[in-house]
Order: sequence, then C-alpha cells, then structure tokens
Amino acid sequence: MLFEEIAFAVLSAASQVANQLTDHYLLERRLKAALGRPAIFHPNRWRNLTAGNGVPIHLFFPQDVAPSGVLLFFHGGGWTSGGTESYARVCQVMAQITRRCVVSVDYRLAPEHPFPAGLDDCYSVTESFYTHPSRWGIRGQDIVLIGDSAGANLCAAVSLRARDTGDFLPTAQILLYPALWNDYSENSPFPSLRENGQNYLLTARRLQDYMSYYAPQEEKNNPYVAPLLCRDLSRQPPTLLFSAEHDPLRDEGETYAAALRRAGNQVECFRVPNALHGYFSLSPRVPIVRMTYGRINRFLKNL
Repeated sequence: MLFEEIAFAVLSAASQVANQLTDHYLLERRLKAALGRPAIFHPNRWRNLTAGNGVPIHLFFPQDVAPSGVLLFFHGGGWTSGGTESYARVCQVMAQITRRCVVSVDYRLAPEHPFPAGLDDCYSVTESFYTHPSRWGIRGQDIVLIGDSAGANLCAAVSLRARDTGDFLPTAQILLYPALWNDYSENSPFPSLRENGQNYLLTARRLQDYMSYYAPQEEKNNPYVAPLLCRDLSRQPPTLLFSAEHDPLRDEGETYAAALRRAGNQVECFRVPNALHGYFSLSPRVPIVRMTYGRINRFLKNL
C-alpha cells in the first residue's frame, strides 16, 4: 500500500508542474516525448512500418517468446500530444506482460490536424489489420484494440464506425480511463469533473482546451467525437473498461460501460481505487498497474 501511496503522491506533484509547463501543446509534446523514452530501448524488439493509408506504426515485441496476438494501441495525450516516443516504455512493458505484439499507431495530432484526421488514421490502420490479417501473419480474431484517455476515445470511435460501415468487426476493445464526452465546462453532467477537475494530473480546463483543439465547433456533437452521444450502442465488441477514482473522466467512462451493457454488449468495468488519470504509465511494479495488467490478461485469455 505504501508503494501505491508514493506513486499517487508523485503523480499529484507532477501534475502541478504539468499544469504550469504544458499550457502550450507543442511544449507538452516535447515534455511527454522526453519523459516517455525508456532508459534502455531494445532494438531487436521493435520495428517501424506503415499501415493503412501510409500511417506510421511501431511494433513492439515481447522478449524470448512468440507473440500470441496483436494489441492495436492508440495513445493518449488529448489528441494533441503523445506518440510512439512518449509511449515507448509503456508499449515495451505492455508487449512483455501480455505476451502480445503491441502496434502503436502514430496518428495525426490536433490542432494541425483536427477531427477526423486522427480517427481516420486509426481506422485506416485497424481496417488494414482486420481485413488483411494474413498480410501481417496473424488471424483476425487475435487482434484487440486498446487505448488510454484520448486513445480510448479513438478505440470507441473506431468500433462504432466499423459497426456503422460494416467494413469489419473488432474482436474486443480495452478502454483505459476514456474521454467520451464533449463538454468539460461547469455544464457537464458528470460529478467527477467537479470533484477531480482541479489539482490533479488532468484538469477540467485542460480537457476543455484539448476538445477545442481536436473538434471544430460544428463537429462537437458527432458521436465519433463523443461516443456517449451515440444513440445506438448495439453490436459493439466485448469491452474491458478501467476508470480511475480521482480522474475527472471517471463518471463518463462508467456511464459508457453501463450504456454498452444496456445495449446488450459484454462489458467489464473496474474502478481503480486511489488512482489518477494516467496511472497506467507508471511502473508495472506499482500495485494498481500490476492489478490492471492482471485483469487485461484474464480478459484476453477469455476471448
């Protein structure tokens, strides 16, 4: 428990620095890239490729074991920052613990490339893997979508769009503290935004800024921007969703899980106690991260 409390304190302290230093998205990109690089990068355990419509992807492999499937990973960062550099350590750890190949998608970022550019990139890569799995030496049923925060939003949007187009059907999706709504002002219907929208790693103000960068005003009510606005959530893949106790996004994630379940989908939803937004990027030795990986591996095993 002490380890968990220390990790919580570190994230809380880091959030104060982040809120002062990262008001500008370009600075936030550089900061996250610098903090996310692993101390040791295993050159034999990753490759750079392209997929779909030429979207850069980066493949991370587990060490000393053949991967048992693929995790298509969409990174967080408020649709404006993050990428393979900032998530390299997370992806290496994910590949090793899950024994799967992790495919990190370098989708285009806002505000230079607002919605739907990032979603189009993620969809293009996912379609490539699901409709031509033999090209990648895998089976379609061995591919699972996973994302955190804004990346989890993109997972949910890709799954909805795939259902709507009929192009393919994702096997499953894993959503880590997803962003699923379009309004982070005082008008938000979610109490967790008011409870946790200040003094933590992710604030209500930053959420508003991210949304303004990502979605043009005329797109704010598009269900691919805010999946909670989708009126029909039927025919969605089995879903594993994690919310964090001290996260402003906690309630919208749990609301989405309940809505998916009401629509007849298979859903597992876990609120991680004493956790902040972004906790999954901590060391896997931290108890809440170890617990999360345990649930992810059980979910994958039961597909």
